[in-house]
Amino acid sequence: MNFKNTAPLAFLSAFLMWLAWPPIPYTTPLLLIGLVPLLVALDKLKQNKEGKIGKKVFLTAGLTFLIWNTACIYWVYNAISAVNNPVVAAFVSLIPFGLGALLMTFAFWLYYRLGRVVNKNLAYAGLVSFYVAMEYLHQSWDLAFPWMTLGNGLSGMHQLAQWYEYTGVYGGSVWILLSNILAFEAWKKWKSDVKGYGRIRPAFIWTLLVVLPASLSLTKYSQYKEKEVPVNVVTVQPNIDPYLKFGGLSAAEQLNVLTHLSDSVAQPNTEYFIWPETAIPSNVDEDRIRSNTDFMIAQRFLEKYKNGTLITGLESVRFYPDQQTLSARKYDNGTYVDVFNSAIQIENSANVQFYHKSKLVPGVEKMPFPSALAILSPVFEGFGGTVGGYGSQKEPGVFYAYSGIGAAPVICYESIWGDWVGQAVKNGAQFIAVITNDGWWGNTSGKDQHLMYARLRAIENRRYVVRSANTGISCFINQKGDVIKQADWWTRTALKADINLNDERTFYTRSGDIIAKLLCITALLLALLIPYYRWVKKKS
Repeated sequence: MNFKNTAPLAFLSAFLMWLAWPPIPYTTPLLLIGLVPLLVALDKLKQNKEGKIGKKVFLTAGLTFLIWNTACIYWVYNAISAVNNPVVAAFVSLIPFGLGALLMTFAFWLYYRLGRVVNKNLAYAGLVSFYVAMEYLHQSWDLAFPWMTLGNGLSGMHQLAQWYEYTGVYGGSVWILLSNILAFEAWKKWKSDVKGYGRIRPAFIWTLLVVLPASLSLTKYSQYKEKEVPVNVVTVQPNIDPYLKFGGLSAAEQLNVLTHLSDSVAQPNTEYFIWPETAIPSNVDEDRIRSNTDFMIAQRFLEKYKNGTLITGLESVRFYPDQQTLSARKYDNGTYVDVFNSAIQIENSANVQFYHKSKLVPGVEKMPFPSALAILSPVFEGFGGTVGGYGSQKEPGVFYAYSGIGAAPVICYESIWGDWVGQAVKNGAQFIAVITNDGWWGNTSGKDQHLMYARLRAIENRRYVVRSANTGISCFINQKGDVIKQADWWTRTALKADINLNDERTFYTRSGDIIAKLLCITALLLALLIPYYRWVKKKS
């Protein structure tokens, strides 16, 4: 058995997983069997025992995950291709297309190695633990890009993911992995010479694993009732081409578009206006914000709405007498400046609140491992001329209005971090405001996936999500993950809706990604068994 024989099975798994991934409709259940052909291929390699099996396992799994990842996030290239520096473009492209696939492949390779020294069931426990640990690593380190976390796939049929209020997306990853393992075992038994109940027992167990969580989720979806705590909110989609936003249209013209769109749908009791990421494109000095012309225009707009509060994106700067942060760059007269991709809350008062985007895109908004890779900083001049890139803050933010309402400002890429958003909700946010600029990717599945993942944040925390996207797709998502109103792609418009606030915290909001953390510990312990048993074998 060689790689040529297993490649068709690897291709089949990649195809099934792509077909099951958002935004393709009605195919989500294929995630529960999509990895079975890959497991069949690896089983054939282990049984054949010819040549370097570990290498063949790695190549077979690597082919599956490289094709699947690339097919699902091909749209990333649209943004990368706009980078003028080819070295930077090549480096950045490795993170979404190659690195995620490599981590997934490594998890399956560790599963193979563990299976050589322990029994089958313990090896399967290792597979689940290794895979989720790699997903968690890809969420936590400086090269983070957790877009393809398995549990995100259930956003395609969010009715099946209502139990995420307890587990978050990693509960979905575990369910999908266990389903594939049991489906594979059922297939093996069916192909074997075993007769009677022993032949159908694995299929029966697999059916229970699939049906019970799905039934519980559908029941919870049908029975969930929101408390009536209505607040009128307007979300704006100005539809300004992101490639022209910072030069093709002045800040005053962009603000004119935003205020007119807001006025077109607002009503006297509107309490929140949500404008998109970098809606105010000029670099605003945070210490002089109240004298800034753009700020004064935005605040003057609110005067006709007595209880109105505005959450908007902007680029802001902060000056220091010395380099107080790694991201600060040298400025005139020996001073230093930090540049932030920020959100700001403006009210009919002197109160101004800032939040600095914290989950920065590696290579684009920050250099990964800045202390270790400082020597490469000249390569990243196209993204700010500094080792650190954009500045950030260490904790998620909550904006509190004069009325006492708490909103979680979430900027673009941050909306795929369930635990990060959950911390903001834990700290008092009663709804989630996602501000983004998805036009970099064009009219591709990227914008749809980004919207659909936001459904999971709504379910995890049982909070409304209000999305304001510069070029689409702006929408309102209720506490069950339903999109109740949305704008069309590449359309200049504004939407309004009454959303329900929620003060209750779900189990996931309180505990965060505890499943992933526990499985990381399990993965480490099981991985240590591999060298341990090799050492025991040598000693004996």
